[in-house]
Amino acid sequence: MRIQPLRDDLVEYLQKKNLVKQWEKRKYLFEQNPKMPGLNTELLEPKHLKLYSFRLTQKYRVIFVYIGNQEIEVIDINDHYQ
Repeated sequence: MRIQPLRDDLVEYLQKKNLVKQWEKRKYLFEQNPKMPGLNTELLEPKHLKLYSFRLTQKYRVIFVYIGNQEIEVIDINDHYQ
């Protein structure tokens, strides 16, 4: 699995929230095994939109779409509780 490079605004968000190290770790884990239990990868509702997420931290989630068989694009990183 491959994650496309993040957009500049997402990189800025990670830096602002001090999440760069967590991102690097989770990115590596996701690329090795997207179904790893600790990532909590899931299909979001409504399912027909085909948006997925995985856990960055207890508080933050990475929202993504599959753009190919072995590639994803991150479309958002956000606070799960807002």
